[in-house]
Amino acid sequence: MAIPHNYHLCEFMHNVLSFQVLLLLMVDRVIASLVGASIPLPLDAQQLFWNLATLSHQCMQGFTISFLQFIQVLTRCFHRMRVKPSSQPIIVIIPICHCDDTESARASRKQYRETIYSVLFDMNVPAVCAIDQAVLALYAAKRTSGIVVNIGFNVTSVVPIFQGKVMREIGVEIVGQGALKLTGFLRELMQQRNMNFESLYTVRTIKEKLCYVAVDYDAELRKDTQALCQIPGEGLFTLSKERFQTGEILFQPQMGGVRAMGLHRAVALCMDHCFNAEIVSDDGWYKTVVLAGGTSCLPGLPERLEKELHKILPPSMSEGVKVLPPPYGVDSAWFGAKIVSNVSTFIDAWCMTKKRFRQKFRRNTSGRTW
Repeated sequence: MAIPHNYHLCEFMHNVLSFQVLLLLMVDRVIASLVGASIPLPLDAQQLFWNLATLSHQCMQGFTISFLQFIQVLTRCFHRMRVKPSSQPIIVIIPICHCDDTESARASRKQYRETIYSVLFDMNVPAVCAIDQAVLALYAAKRTSGIVVNIGFNVTSVVPIFQGKVMREIGVEIVGQGALKLTGFLRELMQQRNMNFESLYTVRTIKEKLCYVAVDYDAELRKDTQALCQIPGEGLFTLSKERFQTGEILFQPQMGGVRAMGLHRAVALCMDHCFNAEIVSDDGWYKTVVLAGGTSCLPGLPERLEKELHKILPPSMSEGVKVLPPPYGVDSAWFGAKIVSNVSTFIDAWCMTKKRFRQKFRRNTSGRTW
């Protein structure tokens, strides 16, 4: 499936046991990202956004999402985009979840894919490619091996990938803070200056406009870092040290009241696992670190992470380590999917067809929940 340059991303982020679904569909008009859209949405699109937000809230509170609800979301997506499900193959991008290399985790990952295939094939989609988000982010950086650091909404995952395969047997590191924690921490810092917001969306916008990661935190504290930004409908806001203190909790989580290892230590631990695994004679495959996720676009993050890694890794491991920013910003995984979809063997080598699925799996989805 070749994807022309005028395709647009339609992203539906609804945490289903830490599950995010992103669909690449053939569309000829801008639908916009329904989660955190930067442009006003039509009324029915706003309603869909709130439906998805409700699903996300339910999941974060520990509730499950029913099989039927998932079908309803997809049906509404196709309707809004004015495309027929049968008109093209679909790529579903799956974030890292159930990351352990255990029988239970493997069964859960298999069930996820079975559910996706079953729903989409029942909607007459001709072929489905379900692929890990981290792998696609790596492809977007024109790499097939390396470590992907994905700063997600609730957690950050450090994922070793070798020749396009997630190396769960080596170990995926999970850090218990993500973009939501950074946004919440910035709100706390702003509240200390009597700037109060009911909406985290406004705080997130300020974070994206003004915040950065200090390469040298102590030195940055001695600088004048004041800057301001205008938020339509909200007013003019000025930040100073909050600009870099927000991102600092990635490396010093205790500043934000989080009991977790710093990002640099999680990456170093993953590298140590890769080094000890000795899967190839050349150990350079894991020395390329690719950042992914919206928060990874914070200026200064690649430089700071690379600096910290060189400080804590032994010379034999630190030599040649390079941290790359997300090559296409928040859309890196989408561009990785675009690369995959343009491969000549896309349908045969990358996709599951309805016929193959029916032969491989028993069709039994009654009572299934996410």
